[in-house]
Amino acid sequence: MAPRVLVSDKLSTTAVQIFKDRGVEVDYLPDLGKDKEKLLEVIGQYDGLAIRSATKVTEKLIAAATNLKVIGRAGIGVDNVDIPAASRRGIIVMNTPFGNSITTAEHAIALMFAVARQLPEANASTHAGKWEKNRFMGVEITGKTLGLIGCGNIGSIVATRAVGLKMHVVAFDPFLSEHRAEELGVEKVELDELFARADFITLHTPLTDKTRNIINADSIAKMKTGVRIINCARGGLIVEKDLIVGLKSGKVAGAGIDVFEVEPAENNELFGMDNVVCTPHLGASTSEAQENVALQVAEQMADYLVKGAVSNAINMPSITAEEAPRLKPFVKLAEVLGAFVGQVTEDPITEVEILFDGQTAQMNTKALISAALAGLIRPQVSDVNMVSAPIMVKERGIIVAEVKRDKSGVFDGYIKLSVKTEHMTRSIAGTCFSDGKPRFIQIKGINLDAEVGQHMLYTTNADAPGIIGLLGTVCGESGVNIANFQLGRDHPGGNAIALLYLDAPFPEDVLAKVRDHKSIDSAKRLQFDVNGI
Repeated sequence: MAPRVLVSDKLSTTAVQIFKDRGVEVDYLPDLGKDKEKLLEVIGQYDGLAIRSATKVTEKLIAAATNLKVIGRAGIGVDNVDIPAASRRGIIVMNTPFGNSITTAEHAIALMFAVARQLPEANASTHAGKWEKNRFMGVEITGKTLGLIGCGNIGSIVATRAVGLKMHVVAFDPFLSEHRAEELGVEKVELDELFARADFITLHTPLTDKTRNIINADSIAKMKTGVRIINCARGGLIVEKDLIVGLKSGKVAGAGIDVFEVEPAENNELFGMDNVVCTPHLGASTSEAQENVALQVAEQMADYLVKGAVSNAINMPSITAEEAPRLKPFVKLAEVLGAFVGQVTEDPITEVEILFDGQTAQMNTKALISAALAGLIRPQVSDVNMVSAPIMVKERGIIVAEVKRDKSGVFDGYIKLSVKTEHMTRSIAGTCFSDGKPRFIQIKGINLDAEVGQHMLYTTNADAPGIIGLLGTVCGESGVNIANFQLGRDHPGGNAIALLYLDAPFPEDVLAKVRDHKSIDSAKRLQFDVNGI
């Protein structure tokens, strides 16, 4: 019996035909996404659901989707999909991360021109029969400094366009290497320096805990008087009330806003301000981009439903059906190793080396590398997956090296991940035991045997008496329950590490107490996705 797909938002006829040509039955009902009750009634009939942004895939809908195997989002954003609920039900969520990059970058450039020359206001005035030539005194962008917050796929496209327009471009991105910056013709700077120097600021970063409200009253105070701010990324990156204060005071000369804190944005204080250009989330809205993502999502979903191939999955690694049973535990291991290093490394990473020893060297190491890289950069780029991670790493100029060797120790196979920054080298190794669960076997050159927990605390210190008591006392006095504890050291009196397993995320105030103690060199809070472990 052929798999069935429901298309509940608008896709092109060419995309719908792709499903049919590949042996998939398809029902094209582009208005069904807006009818929640009807969608809930029929979703149980389908193996796949193809959507854009109108359809809201809630936990309730997923619960009713008894046969659903894959959700395909024509576009990059999956805010309208309850990914944890889909994961719990074993439903793959796919997106199309690169189909609208050029379109979004061009929209940012267009807003920059519109704000610089007050084009919407001048257009409205002229259409009204006025000739207010002296009212609209804009500024040139030639020779001005553009500050990019985020220099990944879209940000790098904006950078090359801006360089071509004879702007000086400075960029803040924790994963941007000096080599990649040089290739793009941009200057890599810290965030405060960007605020101080930029005449125009554009945002090209996902919305994460670290980037939320990155433009606020404090950051605006650090900017040049007369700065112009453009946001085509995510609404939550800017505190809108703080931006409005800056616009009214003249600190911010103008803003181009395509995304808002609350969408659809039907009532907003930014509306009606003479020095603000607003568009209704048009970053990806060109015919070329919409067609590209529609074709991509149809191809990806059809390939999965017919052949079992997984690509651009948000919640699952890309593994062929034949490889899955043997490879899947080691994919999870690689992702966990990357996530560990990504959470404890603050400086920009310049090089990554992944060593495959023994049986892991005979596996699909491309999938393992992709999983490790996805885990590595996910703390900074929340919507990364195994397909997009290698591209994002390459865009940031990070050098990735792979090393394979025959079995060299007691383990049948293990993976070792090493990273370099300008100031240090860090490594971690792990393996999977017969139960398929990933284990840490070496951290910072120190051998140990440690399971992976959802909530953990990692500390480093000199090997000396009292560390266990110190950590236990601080946690006990603060009401933090330690579920388990692992220690390691390189030699007596040398370097030592500790891993604490916790029932909940380690509280920030307690973390500060640990870090402030003279016996602790460093302390990092860790969190891992233990789904499937």
